[in-house]
Amino acid sequence: MRLLWLALFLLFCSSLIQAESVYLSPEDFLSQTFGENVPAAQAFWFTKAHREAATRILGHAPAGARLRYWQENGRSVWIMDEIGKEYPITFGVVVNQQAIEQVRVLIYRESRGWEIRSAAFARQFLQAHLAAEQKLDRQIDGITGATLSVRAMQNVTRLALYLDQQINVATR
Repeated sequence: MRLLWLALFLLFCSSLIQAESVYLSPEDFLSQTFGENVPAAQAFWFTKAHREAATRILGHAPAGARLRYWQENGRSVWIMDEIGKEYPITFGVVVNQQAIEQVRVLIYRESRGWEIRSAAFARQFLQAHLAAEQKLDRQIDGITGATLSVRAMQNVTRLALYLDQQINVATR
């Protein structure tokens, strides 16, 4: 009986560790970005070449065949999940004129590394754009104990910048 109680207690504790923190819902992020008139979502379909580029950027293949985005007046908004250490982190990224206008952690599910959600950390990404080999044009300072979360945020911003380039090439 004690073993059963111990197992239940450990199960309960492990569920607490993987708590989900919603800092901003995707819908609220879109409303904050576009105001009352959020444009209709569009779909970016990955071709073989896009999938290969996204795989190089992320270090793994993108999860689906398409990704939703919103676009208006030269700005594109991407809401993406990327694995931190074990669980997905939901990011909102705004790209304007091929540079990062804003990046936010919307939902955080990891037990550590939540510091990446701070405005001070996110400011490092403002006006970043893609340089050679689809890398950011600047060094992003890490956070001790949050290496994988930092990497996830960098990869998501790089992918958003790449995808923004692709949708702008397609509309020319």
